[in-house]
Amino acid sequence: MGLASCDEEVDSSLLEPYLGPVSEALDVELYHSDSALVRTYLQAKKQIEFENGDQEFPEGIDITFYDEEGNITTTMRADRGFYTHKDNLYKGEGDVRVHNLEKDQKLNSEELFWDPNAKKIYTEKFVTIQERETLFNGTGMEADEGFNEYKLFKVTNSRTILPGEN
Repeated sequence: MGLASCDEEVDSSLLEPYLGPVSEALDVELYHSDSALVRTYLQAKKQIEFENGDQEFPEGIDITFYDEEGNITTTMRADRGFYTHKDNLYKGEGDVRVHNLEKDQKLNSEELFWDPNAKKIYTEKFVTIQERETLFNGTGMEADEGFNEYKLFKVTNSRTILPGEN
């Protein structure tokens, strides 16, 4: 009695690990606290999470920052958001806006990173900052996460806002 075997061709693509989303959530609200005080509040219409802990917010992301008394100090929004788990780093893309309510400073860019560990925001892209009646333009910016103090790099075309202009 003899044994026979035949080698079947196996489609190797069937053996590749799945890299797609592992979960999806709608109308997400996340609170980050420190010493029992709410420090940030994140809202997103849709959150997609991957196995490695990375997240994507394809329909936009809004982040609100609070002071020790629970007052809103700064808001940040973007058309799309991303979170990289291994670096604990958020990235906003599209129409990105930051507003420091206390100083009435506003920032617009097409890309912005928020590093919660370093408590800073930054970008290497073009930025417009409105501070009272003055517009500052530049490429590259770094600030504390509350957008209280900032450094603007490669400053170009800064000017005073004319009456009636916004």
